[in-house]
Amino acid sequence: MQSAGVIRQLWRYPVKSMRGESLPATTLTLQGVPADRRFAFVQKNSRNSFPWFTARELPELLCYSTRVEETGPKEYDVLVTTPDGETVPIQSDELRQVLESRSGKDLFLLQDYRGSFDVAPISLISCQTVLQIAKESETEEDPIRFRPNLLLDLESGDAFEELNWVGRILRVGDTARIAITQVDNRCMMITLDPANAKSSPAVLRTVAQQHNQSAGVYATVLTPGEVRVGDIVLMDD
Repeated sequence: MQSAGVIRQLWRYPVKSMRGESLPATTLTLQGVPADRRFAFVQKNSRNSFPWFTARELPELLCYSTRVEETGPKEYDVLVTTPDGETVPIQSDELRQVLESRSGKDLFLLQDYRGSFDVAPISLISCQTVLQIAKESETEEDPIRFRPNLLLDLESGDAFEELNWVGRILRVGDTARIAITQVDNRCMMITLDPANAKSSPAVLRTVAQQHNQSAGVYATVLTPGEVRVGDIVLMDD
């Protein structure tokens, strides 16, 4: 096996499209990172194949922060802090009503222990790719714009190298193994600043025009295991 890189950040996003939590360590399970995308708001009247209520509909959703509180084995409560500083449970009718009022859409809250993922339970991007996109788009470097679970510092130092890993298996930490399944074809979400939801269209334009709309990759978990910031990531031969 050869070294692919080192984990620099770990993240989970308990509520789809809301601000995530940085983690020093976590478990990679067959369903992904525990509590990741456990909750999602859904548009009641949508007949679209993508019915989720996300920052596409309400960019300020990114400014709602989340915190997970474990209540038992594999059981979690999620608290949401609004941009106004009020903290409420995710199941709060008040929160749903505020989001409905702000967006003009009827919503319901979905809880799914498997997670409401777009494609796959693990998303990964490299520090080098994030930096290259920032340079080319003349925007601030911020990996959270891309909402990864794993941020890797690549051994080679080559931006976009992770796009070549599709079909390969990575060993993460002591025992976890993930299979890279496909590249991440990006949408307007990456134009939104995760701190204030302001749009920078140059980010998506750069990725689309110079990198075939791809940045980062998706993965599934083959073997569960504990992972930590600072862990070496190895590529299976």
